[in-house]
Amino acid sequence: MLQPKRTRYRKQHKMNPKGIAVKGSTISFGSFALKSMEIGRITNRQLESARIALTRYMKREGKVWIRIFPDKPVTKKPQEVRMGKGKGALDHWVAVVKPGKIMFELDGVPSEIAVEALRLAAQKLPVMTKTVIRADYSE
Repeated sequence: MLQPKRTRYRKQHKMNPKGIAVKGSTISFGSFALKSMEIGRITNRQLESARIALTRYMKREGKVWIRIFPDKPVTKKPQEVRMGKGKGALDHWVAVVKPGKIMFELDGVPSEIAVEALRLAAQKLPVMTKTVIRADYSE
């Protein structure tokens, strides 16, 4: 699972992401990409599940770039615990995505395989996505 090696603070505020992604909204490395179309929080487990689905369909050919990283800690109190007594312990890590953020990029496979692999990866994610192709791509 992806998670930071170390952080300055153990717990963070929840925050309310607004607007659209400016950074990371263009294809930088590959020819095909999976772009987020709505605001959401993607857990490290969902990210890993999408990566596995992607690479398995591609039969480990080509190259995959993961453009998001789960660096936000989410806390949770144990079940059946009364209110109060402070914030809960760290439960999992999430990556916050805004509309327009490129999440996965890939290259080195034919377009049919790439589009289907990205569709399978998108099924594992909790946000609506769109497959985009680099403007100067040619077979």
